[in-house]
Amino acid sequence: MSTQMDYTSPGTQFAFDVNTNPIFKKDANNYLNLLSVNQLNTLQNISLLDIFLSKGNVIEPHYHQNASELVYCISGAVEISLLNPFTKQYVRYLITPGQVVNLPQGWWHYEIATQDNTHLLAIFDANVPDIIYGSDILRLTPTNVFAYTYCLDEAALKTTLAPIKNTVVLGPPTDCSYNPVQGASAANPSANQGFVQQQAANPNQVMPQQKYGHHHRAPQF
Repeated sequence: MSTQMDYTSPGTQFAFDVNTNPIFKKDANNYLNLLSVNQLNTLQNISLLDIFLSKGNVIEPHYHQNASELVYCISGAVEISLLNPFTKQYVRYLITPGQVVNLPQGWWHYEIATQDNTHLLAIFDANVPDIIYGSDILRLTPTNVFAYTYCLDEAALKTTLAPIKNTVVLGPPTDCSYNPVQGASAANPSANQGFVQQQAANPNQVMPQQKYGHHHRAPQF
């Protein structure tokens, strides 16, 4: 929400070095820096994440309850998948430098770098973006609730979710030994999963790479 700003105040801030405010760092090539109103007090209804990824790294499935997000690719390439809550379909976009994907407020989505040295700018229409991570939903919801609701084996579910002890943010974990299914890769976990291909009428237009609904399997991490 916009507030009246006193631009004559000696405490007014007009510049900030985003490199000085990391919010998560997996390693030297995979990290996120944040700019919000908490760092630059003249911001109104805008904030951003400066994102750096190497090939195969994933910004885990999540949503923003208070903001829409515009993702701009600066370098490298990234696959962005979003769940359309109205059609119940996932749509995947592969974008390269100069291309964008718009993620409406509250929509479930994730990003996977398909090249090394991928650099993204995520711009939000809120001065502090809220982020609800999938790993928190999985690790903090009692397993007996999941088991009862979906008729699952609770013991097996506990074993499966036990490694998720903290918010993941950037996956997979550095000690992960998971071997993707035959034909898939860390940079494209949805390969060979029965997706419907879409063709772009204009080769310069950013188009969904593939989409899938409730009759198809979602990417297997």
